[in-house]
Amino acid sequence: MKLPKVLKRIATAVCAVALAVGIAGCGGGSGEKEQFINIATGGTAGTYYPIGGAIAEVLNKNGMNASAQSTGASVANINMLKDKQVELAIVQNDITYYAVNGKEMFEEGGKIENLNGIASLYPETCQFIVREDSGIKTIADLKGKRVAVGAAGSGAEANARQILEAYDITYNDINEQFLSFAEGSYALKDGTVDAAFVTAGYPTASVQDIASQNKIRILPIGDEQVKKLAEKYPFYTKTIVPKGTYQGFDEDVETVSVMAILVANDKIDAALGEKLTKAIFDNTEKIAAAHSAAKAITKESALEGMDFIKMNEGAAKVLK
Repeated sequence: MKLPKVLKRIATAVCAVALAVGIAGCGGGSGEKEQFINIATGGTAGTYYPIGGAIAEVLNKNGMNASAQSTGASVANINMLKDKQVELAIVQNDITYYAVNGKEMFEEGGKIENLNGIASLYPETCQFIVREDSGIKTIADLKGKRVAVGAAGSGAEANARQILEAYDITYNDINEQFLSFAEGSYALKDGTVDAAFVTAGYPTASVQDIASQNKIRILPIGDEQVKKLAEKYPFYTKTIVPKGTYQGFDEDVETVSVMAILVANDKIDAALGEKLTKAIFDNTEKIAAAHSAAKAITKESALEGMDFIKMNEGAAKVLK
């Protein structure tokens, strides 16, 4: 008996589905279900995107199935991890601290419980930039000055506020300007602000641009203030910006950094966490080829600025 064409099509489709399920169930004979690893990074012009892409490439060459995607960076990445839209993300550690503790931009939504640390990657340095002709030599000198502190509600703005706080300076003591660093750098070149703040890996392109037209100074953060910051905010680490970093920059400057870190959600179990962490730190030179900031990725510094977050057990096994 001949089946009508519609029934034939249904039967063919059912057979195809059954075959696909059978193949997937076989798992190539291993019995394991392959897990895709989606890595949230940042904008395509930033640092996170090329480094995330290099990490994905390393994972793929070590038996995993990973892809990197462009995102709105740290705050967006935390929310994507929370909602399980991605499995891994590159995020500033201060933003992660706010997320796990329900502070700053995560205060309204409360603590995010499903985040696990994988590794610390490289520093993103806090830089108060002034023109040398301003006469401003210390952060204490910013009282009464026009200061671009970062976009309102941004991680950089929180950094600026906390560093000023270590000097007992509040926004009542300065003329704060809520400008992104791109906006702040233009204002600094034009002389419409006296100082501009940025949190970014150095050398920072916007700072290089200012330095190409004006001799600049990065305001140092003293040992006492570094200690105060680290005691209150465990995500800060001491950093030296070396002389020669920027044009006309002829002295080492002590400041602080937050860290760009790799964070997972609970979709990454201990076994996969161990496998991917080992792959990353066995191939750091390949990741460093993607961006100069990634040259700072080392196993020795992989736990810096991670004290506040629960580590993935597999990652911790590799790094300890």
